[in-house]
Amino acid sequence: MGKSDLQLELPTSAELPCSDDTPVDNEDQNFLPNFLLFLLQYIWATRNDWFFGVDMAVYHTTGVSHLVPVVPDGFLSLGVERRKEGKSRNSYVVWEENQVVPLFVLEIVSLTPGGEYDKKLTTYAKLGVSYYVIYNPQYWQRDGHLPLEIYRLVDGNYQLQIGEPFWMPEIGLGIGRSPRQFGSIQREVLYWYDEAGNRYLTPEEAERQAREQLELAQQQLDRYRQQFGELPE
Repeated sequence: MGKSDLQLELPTSAELPCSDDTPVDNEDQNFLPNFLLFLLQYIWATRNDWFFGVDMAVYHTTGVSHLVPVVPDGFLSLGVERRKEGKSRNSYVVWEENQVVPLFVLEIVSLTPGGEYDKKLTTYAKLGVSYYVIYNPQYWQRDGHLPLEIYRLVDGNYQLQIGEPFWMPEIGLGIGRSPRQFGSIQREVLYWYDEAGNRYLTPEEAERQAREQLELAQQQLDRYRQQFGELPE
């Protein structure tokens, strides 16, 4: 059977479930991927060649069946439409995305182990995901792993990487952890970083930084005027 014949037999995204309907058992599984998506919408505001999915089914042909998806907590693909044909995706169907598989996948370990360190690791390696990130802030000692593990696909196998934030050149982003204040509550979240290891700011942080820089410049100008009078024209 040729490739074109196989493609003709594959269902469309409209015919496939959007998820596996498995409920999350902690808020991080929903909040953290959405926070990364929120940052990307700011960082890459002018780009339309990427898609970040949250708790969305990824259908592919490298598993036991093309009808059985893998559902990451979060994933990033490059070289695809941000909104496919101007519409929102119900699921991510690899054979409808010119065979573009996610470059980055995030799984957040919960109270109920979900095979993040074995079954899913094997699935994502077979699919060809370049970077597989496992975030396990609560149960890492139980599982005998680190709170944040970043795996890179090398010759078909995942190799645990060292260093944080960790730079991913194929994506043009780094990933790492940092505390963030939410009102009176401080919590650790995942952030994107630049190549120099600088954390990307949220829109409100960038606005506050710009305001502080403007206030500092005004203070310096006021001190100059007090010492020397008006600035020369």
